[in-house]
Amino acid sequence: MLIRKIEIFLRRYRMAPTTFGRLAAQDPRFVLDLRNGRRPRAETEGRVEHFMNMYVPAAPGVFCHA
Repeated sequence: MLIRKIEIFLRRYRMAPTTFGRLAAQDPRFVLDLRNGRRPRAETEGRVEHFMNMYVPAAPGVFCHA
């Protein structure tokens, strides 16, 4: 189940659910909605899986000013 993979990812990388949602699904409420039973479309699920597989954390002390 996708939410289980996301919860593990969040703990591993100490990432806030809203940050994850913004980066992976362009929706800061994405994780909260999944926790409340939302079922993502196959395309969204694939994009989120891809994000988690390709994620490389920034080095400590390095900030992105996008």
